[in-house]
Amino acid sequence: MVGRADLCAEAAPLLFGYFRSSCTWRVRIALALKGIEYDQKPINLIKDGGQQLTDEFKRVNPMLQVPALRIDGVTLSQSLAIIEYLEETRPSPALLPRDPVQRARCRIISDHITSGIQPLQNLAVLKKVGDGSQEWAQHFIRRGFQALEQLLQETAGRYCVGDEVTMADLCLVPQVFNADRFKVDMAPYPTISRLNQSLMELEAFQVTHPSRQPDTPPELRA
Repeated sequence: MVGRADLCAEAAPLLFGYFRSSCTWRVRIALALKGIEYDQKPINLIKDGGQQLTDEFKRVNPMLQVPALRIDGVTLSQSLAIIEYLEETRPSPALLPRDPVQRARCRIISDHITSGIQPLQNLAVLKKVGDGSQEWAQHFIRRGFQALEQLLQETAGRYCVGDEVTMADLCLVPQVFNADRFKVDMAPYPTISRLNQSLMELEAFQVTHPSRQPDTPPELRA
């Protein structure tokens, strides 16, 4: 019988992603924090109409979305599911608090961002919106951040949930990056801004930044 350890030895994990995909960035941070070496297969979401729409990538993820992670002999999709799998199979350092209430708060914040904000300003939605897409994105980011700011005022220490990095932080930083891209005024969200600044001091968040990826265009490189 082949165990997980044997599967791990077969090949390095392979991350299918896009340098500027916030969903992919979450997974890159998790891999970095857990010290997991991996290879990357860039999927350009714009070139040739979107490489995620090809039949080849459809065999990787039928939802035609990044990220996908090939690891331990399986291919996983959906960023939070990937992060939770990494947490369950490689539990140190922990990305979910041990306390049940704190763990629930971590998941609430994560879902608030990944379900309530990010999908409304991703590339596929903005293409459908067409003219006025930036205003659309700004509206939903501001609406989500108003609630998120209130949540974080109750849960935050140095980071989103207390003083340890959790899955919630992996969701927050890429979303603030998106807010900056869409020129959202961050002044009304001092807690979000403070947390983002603290997190961006950590190496795992710096080395996984969109400006430092293999597929980052030269003009966007740090």
